[in-house]
Amino acid sequence: MGLVDDAALILDDLVALRRRLHQHPELGLHLPKTQAAVLEALGGLPLEIMTGAGLSSVVAVLRGDLRGAAGQTPTVLLRGDMDGLPIVEDSGEPFASTTGTMHACGHDLHVAGLVGAARLLSARKHELAGNVVFMFQPGEEGPGGALPMIEEGVLDAAGTPVDAAFGIHVTGLYNRGLFVSKAGPAWAGNGILSVTVRGKGGHGSSPWMAVDPVTVAAEVVMALQSYVTRRINVFDPVVITVGQFHAGTASNVIPSTAQLQASVRTLSNASLEQLAAELPRLVQGVAGAHGCTADVDFQQEYPVTVNDVDMWEHAKTVLTGLYGAERVFERPDPIMGAEDFSFVLERVPGCFIQLGARPDDVSAEGAPSNHSATVRFDDSLLGEQAAALAELAVTTLAKLVELRPDAAAGVAH
Repeated sequence: MGLVDDAALILDDLVALRRRLHQHPELGLHLPKTQAAVLEALGGLPLEIMTGAGLSSVVAVLRGDLRGAAGQTPTVLLRGDMDGLPIVEDSGEPFASTTGTMHACGHDLHVAGLVGAARLLSARKHELAGNVVFMFQPGEEGPGGALPMIEEGVLDAAGTPVDAAFGIHVTGLYNRGLFVSKAGPAWAGNGILSVTVRGKGGHGSSPWMAVDPVTVAAEVVMALQSYVTRRINVFDPVVITVGQFHAGTASNVIPSTAQLQASVRTLSNASLEQLAAELPRLVQGVAGAHGCTADVDFQQEYPVTVNDVDMWEHAKTVLTGLYGAERVFERPDPIMGAEDFSFVLERVPGCFIQLGARPDDVSAEGAPSNHSATVRFDDSLLGEQAAALAELAVTTLAKLVELRPDAAAGVAH
C-alpha cells in the first residue's frame, strides 16, 4: 500500500491525539503537557529524541537505512508548531477547550499531522535515502520558538545540516483538502511599534494650560498611514495597523501620557529595516511639533517567509501526484500574516504550505478565520496531511541523492 492508504489506517489515532490536545492548549514557549503528549505519541518509534533546554520543544531524528557516504547523507526537516492562543473558545465543538485558551490556529492539527508523518516514515525506514528531522515547536504565536530551536541545534540534530524543510499550516478559509502556497515571499515579515507620547496633564476644560498627548497620539496614528503611502514603494507593500490605543481615566481629565501599539507587516526585509529606522523619527517628530516627547520602541519579530522556487515546484508535483491537480492551488499574492518558520527558511531551502481545513458544513462566505473564537477545523484530513508531509520527505531525500552523486552509493544496513 502507499502512504495515503497507510495514513488512512492511523487516522483515528491522529484524530484522538488532536482532540486531546485541543482540550488542553498551552501558551508560549513552555508547554509541558503538550510536550508529554508528543513524547507519548512518538514512543516505540525508531527515533532519536531530544527535548529543548530553554523551551518545551521536541526534536526527533529518523535515520533512513539507505545511507550515503560519511557526512554526505541528506536531511529533510518537517515542522509542526504546538502552542495555542489566549482566546476563550466559542466553537461549539464537543471537545472544546475549557481552560480559557484555544487552539484557534490549528496547531493541534499540526502536531497530530507531524506525529502521523513520523509513524508513516518510521514504517518506511528501509526506503529512506537519508535522515528526517521532526521539529515540534512551541511559541510560534509569540514570543517565537523557531529561532531558539535553531540556536539549540535543530538544524544540525541529525549530525549533518538540514538540506530542505517543509511545514504545513491548516486554515479555515480554504476548502477542505486544498493545498495552497506560492514561490518567493509567501508570508509577511512583522514588527511591533510601541509608542508612549508624553505631555502635560490638566483639566479637560482648559487644554491650553496642558499639553494634550491624546490628540498628538491620534495624529501619530494618521501619520503612520500617510507614511506608508508616501515613503514606501507601492510595489513592496506594507501594512501598519494600530491595534491598541490607551489614554486617560476620565472624560474631564487630560492625561499626561497616551500609549499606542501597532503591528507592522512587510514583504521584504529591506522594508522592515527601513521602518525600524524611520518610524521612531516620524513619531518623535510629530510629538515634538506639538510640545510632547515620545518613547518609541520598534521590535522586529519574524522575517519574511520566502519559499524556495525549486522546492515549491517540487512540492506542487508531489502533492498533485498524491491528490490530483484540482487540490493544489498557487496563490497569486502573499499573505500578510507572519510565521516564524521564516527563520528556518532563511537558512534552508524549503516551502511552507497552507492546507484548507474548513468543515463541509461551514460556508465559504463569512467563514471564521484562524484566531477566531468560533473557528473550527476538519480533522478528518489529518491522514492526508501526514501523508503529504511524509511523501515530501521521501521524494525530497531521493531528489537530493540524485543531485549529490557522492551520496548515491549508500546501501541498506
